[in-house]
Amino acid sequence: MHERSSVGDLAKLLRDEVKRYSPGGKLPSSRALVDRYRVSPVTVSRALAQLSAEGLVVTRPGAGAFRAEPHTAPRPAGDTSWQQLALSADATADLVPRAVDASGVLASLAAPPAGVIEFNTGYLHPSLQPERALAAALARAGRRPGAWARPPLDGIPELREWFARGCGGAITASEVLITAGGQSALTTALRALAPPGAPVLVESPTYPGMLAIARAAGLRPVPVPVDTDGVRPELLAAAFEATGARVFVCQPLFQNPTGAVLPSHRRGEVLRIARAAGAFIVEDDFVRRLAHEDAGPLPAPLTAEDPDGVVVHVCSLTKATSPSFRVCALVARGPVLERLRAIQIVDNFFVPRPLQEAALELVGSPAWNRHLRAVATQLKDRRDAMTSALLRDVPELALSHVPSGGYHLWLRLPDGAEEAALVGAALRAGVAITPGRPYFCAEPPAGYVRLSFAGLAGDAEIAEGVRRLRRACDEVLG
Repeated sequence: MHERSSVGDLAKLLRDEVKRYSPGGKLPSSRALVDRYRVSPVTVSRALAQLSAEGLVVTRPGAGAFRAEPHTAPRPAGDTSWQQLALSADATADLVPRAVDASGVLASLAAPPAGVIEFNTGYLHPSLQPERALAAALARAGRRPGAWARPPLDGIPELREWFARGCGGAITASEVLITAGGQSALTTALRALAPPGAPVLVESPTYPGMLAIARAAGLRPVPVPVDTDGVRPELLAAAFEATGARVFVCQPLFQNPTGAVLPSHRRGEVLRIARAAGAFIVEDDFVRRLAHEDAGPLPAPLTAEDPDGVVVHVCSLTKATSPSFRVCALVARGPVLERLRAIQIVDNFFVPRPLQEAALELVGSPAWNRHLRAVATQLKDRRDAMTSALLRDVPELALSHVPSGGYHLWLRLPDGAEEAALVGAALRAGVAITPGRPYFCAEPPAGYVRLSFAGLAGDAEIAEGVRRLRRACDEVLG
């Protein structure tokens, strides 16, 4: 059971218990609750925090938790209708509206109800995360001299050097900025490279979080279709010519959601096309450290083949560690680096030094390589288990490509099948899946779903999730 499930269960029990106390009455101590309900102190603390947020209890440091006083009558609601006009003012100025749609991102971030199997997550299962190594790294980092001082604005030099070495030896530490996760780096890059209203070329399908960033910045995403070898160069050239775009965002390695790897004969073409268009490539290298055991040698990042500053490279540690370990490198050459740096400083000042020091401790420890090797094996096993179960139990969901890295499979629905109906039926059956529609910035060619195998406990949970998906398909597909 996930921690949040046990927290929710305990909070439900405590809500009933609180009712037996008078206002101001003291609840049992945390230790007593741990013994009574056989849960961890952390679970008790989080459950009490949840009840405190709901206004049911009041916690007093050193004294304990008490039933809260009855709520006073709420004050009359104000009139916020004026905000509709203020927030839509852009629409009257011939500009792209600034409405922010996070629904595509929430599809993989929102936690489903307890008991639902998560085929929709974008992160490693807790059993695959290097929790001990992270805890040890944080502890060591916190004791370093100067660990709590203000860091260099570009990031601590040793961490920048480590990221530079991962770019194939073509990058120096002076060309690396440390940012707070890949989403933040992509936001900085798009703001730096394109003005509001400009077109930006994107793979189709592509990562919904990037589409949300582009639209929030007032940019116009333009789709460039991909196949099992990644973006199609002839269509990329045509898109640059038709739109005059100066930015192309791509994931050349284990693309999200298709899992495609851009082969060598296309890599040079993509760089040549962008250079001829006077355009930048934003390379989102988000899962380089989640290659599977059978992946073989990986191609170097595009930035390693680019001496002319065409590529702005993004590479995060988050996917290979924990959702909360948000440390990333933003790499660029030439004048654009100063613009990226300025936006990073204005938006965030800097990434907290303890987190940077912890990242350096982690990647420099023997536990880091052991973790990567273990994850490579486990992801391959989970991928194979999910692929086999799908082919056996749900053959009508077409799987055209089995990736050798990353954490998900991309499946096409039968012609005429309603994607939203299948997603809803799956949730009723007890398995959360990610709809394909948010991965397209224009009309999709068919219905799709994305299934993640990384956030699951193991083969048994995968098999049960596929059985539940089978029931959903029986309901929707007939």
